[in-house]
Amino acid sequence: MERNILLAAQKLDTLLAQPACQLGVFLPAGLHPQSAEQHHLDCLAQAGADLVEIGFPHRAPFLDGPVIQSAYRRALRNGHVLDRAVRAVEYAARLRPTVVMAYWDSVSRYGPEHVAGLFADAGAAGVMVVDLPAHMAARWHETASSAGLFTPSLVSRQTPESGLPKAVAGASGWLYAPASTALTGHQGVLDIPALAAFTQHLRTASSLPVVSGVGISTPALAAQVAPLVDAVVIGTPVVRTLLANPNQAPAVAASFAQALRPPHPAEHRV
Repeated sequence: MERNILLAAQKLDTLLAQPACQLGVFLPAGLHPQSAEQHHLDCLAQAGADLVEIGFPHRAPFLDGPVIQSAYRRALRNGHVLDRAVRAVEYAARLRPTVVMAYWDSVSRYGPEHVAGLFADAGAAGVMVVDLPAHMAARWHETASSAGLFTPSLVSRQTPESGLPKAVAGASGWLYAPASTALTGHQGVLDIPALAAFTQHLRTASSLPVVSGVGISTPALAAQVAPLVDAVVIGTPVVRTLLANPNQAPAVAASFAQALRPPHPAEHRV
């Protein structure tokens, strides 16, 4: 089992070291019955997803917009949340490097050691707690590391440059730089120069790969963000389709994947 856990982390490391920007696709666990969910994961991987983020449903996802909130409510109504999340990770990890996205309340409710062990055994490369309390950070990083998991960190765009060393301390796997300061699902313009400056500050503070999501609502925006980061993650565009017309989700993912595939050899990111 330890060998499998180490392999999961190594696969994520290798993926994010590639010169081209990679595509991550977010999928809430338990949104559909298990067989349908596995079919969706297969199709999204074939459509161009390089890595998978499995959302661990939460009752009050305050960083998420209405689409993902709705998806989480449906998943919660389906019950057996932790078991469904573990099963989703187990299947996704066979296809692509997989990271769990969670809120601290969900982790603490089931127990950090228990959650870390389950997701590690399921094949996750890491668990990113998007609202990790500062006073629990050391405990969580130690717990996850002991289980063989990376602990990616979401770094607020409001973090001053002087505060970045503290904000990234203990992180592993990647640093998550939101493309927008709004909730997930934001469909407005993105301040690309501001994001570029922020990612540069992150790279100065840490050698970890930088991943971006939130507000990357179109393939054109993904293409603008791609030169700045090691991976772009799309959530709401895919989740919206999974809620309304699941058969169209692979086409949505494919359009973003195509936008990230440069017509010429990739150059080094800025």
